[in-house]
Amino acid sequence: MDDDCEFCQIAAGDRSAHVLHEDERTVAFLDENPAVTGHSLVVPRTHEDDVVMIDESTSAAVFETVRTVARALETTLEPTGFSVFHTSGPLVGTVDHAHVHLLPRFEDDDVTLSLSRDRLDPDEAADLRDQVRAHL
Repeated sequence: MDDDCEFCQIAAGDRSAHVLHEDERTVAFLDENPAVTGHSLVVPRTHEDDVVMIDESTSAAVFETVRTVARALETTLEPTGFSVFHTSGPLVGTVDHAHVHLLPRFEDDDVTLSLSRDRLDPDEAADLRDQVRAHL
């Protein structure tokens, strides 16, 4: 546990949060600054930097909790769909404890998750594919 980490404090029960679900490996709670009603965060109980780079069983537990909470939010809020995302590294924001955002989405919400997109270049794609496959 990182004593200065607010998500570690929530996971340990030392800081209040609106906890939706918890088990021995994960905690899910409502985001204090929600983009939409039901905006939730799912975190591992242990202080980790990156959900996708941690050990496989912890990562699997986090995403199983995402699924569990999404099902409950689906029944409760009847959203049109969900956005699920994770950011790591220096782009993560103010909390460096690994976490996944789960946002119920509604047709009339004003959430903008914008990705600028370009056409995939076939030669660059083939090169990248080969490089990635070499590391698998």
